[in-house]
Order: sequence, then structure tokens, then C-alpha cells
Amino acid sequence: MTDTLKITLAQLNPRVGDVAGNMTRLREARAQAASDGADLLLTAELFVCGYPPEDLVLKPMFVAECREAVEALALETSDGGPAVLVGTPWAEGEMLYNSMVLLDGGRVVTARHKVDLPNYGVFDEKRVFDAGPPPGPISFRDIRLGVPICEDIWTPDVVECITETGGEILLVPNGSPWDFQKGEVRLNQAVSRVVESELPMIYLNQVGGQDELVFDGASFVLNADRSLALRLPAWQEAVVTTEWTRTADGWVCAEAAKAPELRGLADIYNAMVVGLRDYVNKNGFPGVILGLSGGIDSAISAAVAVDALGADRVRCVMMPSPYTSEHSLEDAAACAEMLGVEYFSINIGPAMAAFDQMLGPQFAGTNSDITEENLQSRSRGVTLMALSNKFGHMVLSTGNKSEMSVGYATLYGDMCGGYSVLKDVYKTTVFELCWWRNQNRPEAVLGPEGMVMPERIITKPPSAELRPDQKDEDSLPPYPILDAVLTELIENETPIADIVEMGYDPDVVLKVWRLLDRAEYKRRQAPPGVKVTRKSFGKDRRYPITNAFVGVYRPRLKPAAE
Repeated sequence: MTDTLKITLAQLNPRVGDVAGNMTRLREARAQAASDGADLLLTAELFVCGYPPEDLVLKPMFVAECREAVEALALETSDGGPAVLVGTPWAEGEMLYNSMVLLDGGRVVTARHKVDLPNYGVFDEKRVFDAGPPPGPISFRDIRLGVPICEDIWTPDVVECITETGGEILLVPNGSPWDFQKGEVRLNQAVSRVVESELPMIYLNQVGGQDELVFDGASFVLNADRSLALRLPAWQEAVVTTEWTRTADGWVCAEAAKAPELRGLADIYNAMVVGLRDYVNKNGFPGVILGLSGGIDSAISAAVAVDALGADRVRCVMMPSPYTSEHSLEDAAACAEMLGVEYFSINIGPAMAAFDQMLGPQFAGTNSDITEENLQSRSRGVTLMALSNKFGHMVLSTGNKSEMSVGYATLYGDMCGGYSVLKDVYKTTVFELCWWRNQNRPEAVLGPEGMVMPERIITKPPSAELRPDQKDEDSLPPYPILDAVLTELIENETPIADIVEMGYDPDVVLKVWRLLDRAEYKRRQAPPGVKVTRKSFGKDRRYPITNAFVGVYRPRLKPAAE
């Protein structure tokens, strides 16, 4: 009977669709596992194709390529090195599964299929996969390994089935997208399954960015007594071998390194860096270009870009109009110098004059209004897109979630861009992130130590500077109030009456509600961006553009006094 076992955890960053590249990385991890004397190498969910593959797996030729890659790797396991438990789409007859496949001794030994296919929020796995049958454990080296896949541990049923059929260790491969509350939720679910089954658990998660989703890794091992034996670093790849021993009470993982937990602003900032880095690099852009206005949103966006890509891949453009203040010019130049980026200025005054002349006959007899303000923003958008077309740098949009929620953004103007790191970040959090980054430099970033933006950028009142003395709060409630109301409406779906009972002005709540609903058509045309909250715009929140439902505030009747 086997009394010791070495399992290598491959917390890696796959690229969706890059089957050959992912397999190369897997072979490198297997070589490392072999040098550690490992018996088994474990990957994350659907590693072969990258997660989430979405409708790619509806293409038979894609699924066939994944299978060919898996079978080729299976042949290599005849070398006496570690077996591999790898995540892949796997067809059996007419069924297509999200599977973990065991490769050992030169062959495909067996497969286990995901049972609980998530179909909420950003997930739509029922669209592309079939649910597997309740899985028994895999027999490996006389050990019975349970392999519930990701969502399979979010309810008790699958782990209960594994326990009742003799499972000894739970190996849980994941493609679990991050949000700022996810870490605690994951750990609670894992602990619940360990307590119910009285089995130790390996929780292995992928790392990296895929479109709007980011994966933080942060894999861990829990022993059957719920003690933490290992935690891998967040936001970084890691290949680590764990050592297991059979005892009278079952299998125990030896104590190993525990990377520090990241929470709060540090976690959010790292998510933004990883999301942008992988979006740019995996799509082959040479770098990014953005408008650096001297305001807080563009400053933090530029800082994230430099941390993600390096200063040499970030270009910043000041595009002043007659309404641009002197302090904005000074602050933008100072910020660019602190970050060490290429910085230049293009005056949009001639474009504004050209539009005035071109549209003058049609606008005759009307007063200047938001139309002329939007033309300024669109002149900047055209300028950035022209530079992007000419030199290949992707335009980085700089709008935040507060603005996108209420439509305080210009279609084909400041909404231009290929990606936005602030899309799911409320304005109040933007302020906090700026203070945080000026005082902290995360590990594994490429930006400078110390301050990355002048303090005045953070402390001055936010303004779009599209007319004289303009301030954001001329059009919007103060950001602390706006963000609190938006959080209730978006993240919590709180009824208007309940928000008012929290102490907010009914007129303010109704105004925010209506602005939120009215701006849906704009958000559908916005660039993708990093998911940070539990409910980001996009797949998480799917509302109709054409929508006649109108929020009305009706005060709740107080019960009559007895």
C-alpha cells in the first residue's frame, strides 16, 4: 500500500485557444514536477484550451485539437515521470464535457466530468457543456482521489458522492474568476466540504486575465482538520510540489510555504494590473495610448498601464481645449514625468473650430449646450484613435464605474478605447487606489517606486473641463452618496424604498435610478474592462436597452399605533 505521495500544483496562466502554447507550458511544469520526484501533476480547470473557452468548444475541430494534444501528452507519460491530471473539453459520443483526464503510463487512463455547470453571472457553461454523472473517485497508486471540478464543491452533493464511494483526498481544479469578495467565499465553501467529508482538499485555481475576467490563483491546501497546509501566491504563476503521508486518520499534507493573503486595495490594484497586462499581451498589442488630462482617472489608468507593461510601452497625450486649466497642464506633465512615459500635447482647438464652421449653418439660432461639450470629447476620441491606427498602440479608456453607471460619458468620445481598467471601479475607490499606489508598489510590477502622481490630482475637485469652471458635482450627487446608492441598485438590487429608509434623499435615489437605466445603451457600446465587483456591467448584469419600467418611490406605510 502506498503511504507517501507527491502532488505538484501547476498554478498557471493559460491563453484561451492557444492549445499548443498551453501544452508547452504544461510540459515545462511536468519537467519541474519530475525534478521534484512528484507522482502526479495537477492543472486547473480546462487548462488545455484555457478558461473560459465559451463558444470555441462548439467548434468540433477545436475540441478535436484539444483531444489530440491530450493524447500526445499521454504517450509521453510512458517515461516513468509524473502522471498528469489535466483539464480539457472531452467528447464522449454525442456528449461534450468539462473534464479532468488522468494521463499515466503512456495512455489516457480515465476522465471525470463536471457535474454542476454554473449558469449565472459571468458563467454560461450549460450553453456549451453537458453535465457529467455523479463521479466516483479515481484509483491512482492505490489511492482513491476525488476530483470535483470548481462549482462541484459549491454544493455538498458531489463531494458527498465521492466520500460515500471511498474518496481519500479531494483534488479540486478551478477556473474561479476573482472579485474583491471572492477569496473569503471560496475558503468558506472549501472548509464546508472538508468538514462534511472529513477529507483533505487541494484547491487549485488558474491565474491571469481573460477579457474582462481575472483569475488570482491563490491556490491552497486544507488538511482534514481544516488547518491550512499551503497557500500559493496571488496574481503570480507558481509550480509547487506538495508532500502527503498516510496516517491512521487519513492523508495529511506536510506544512509548506504560505504566501501572504492580499485583500482590499492591494488585491484590486493587482487585479487591474494583471487584467490589462494579459489583455494587451495576449492580443499582441505593442502597448497602450491614453489621454492624460491632469485628472484622477487618467492618472491612475496611466499608473496601472506602466505597472503592467512598463513605461516604454505607454504613450500619454494631453489634448487641451480653451477650457483646460493651467493646473491640469501642469499636473499631467508632472504625472507623466513621475511615471517616465512618453508624453506629448495635441491641441484640439483647431478641431473644435472646424466643427463650429462645419455645423454652423445647421446650429444657427440655437444656444451652445452639451452638444458642443461632446464635440470636444469626440475630437479627443478621434485623435486617440488616429494615433492608435497609425502606430498600433491600443487606446486605453479611462472612465470609471460611477460615470458609466449614470451615463456621464460621451459615446465615441471619452468612451473610445479597447479596454478600461476602471470600468468596474467606483469613483470613491479610484480616490483610495490613487492614495494607496502613491504609498505602495506591488510585487512584480514594472512601474517606479514612490509617488506616481502629484497629490493635487487626487485632492482637486473632479472636472471634465468642457466648459468654464465645470465640476462633476454640477451634474451628479457627491460621489460618496452616488456610489453608495449605485452599490445598492447594482450590486444588491435594493428596492428604492429600502434605500430611502437608509437615509438617502428620495429625489436623489430616483434620479440615480433613472440615469442608471437610461444609460444602458451607452454601456453596451463601452470597451471591456476588469471585473472587480460582484456585479460588473456586461455578463454579470443583463438589462434590456428598450425598457419601459420606471422606478417610483412610494413611502412604506407605518403600522398603526396600538
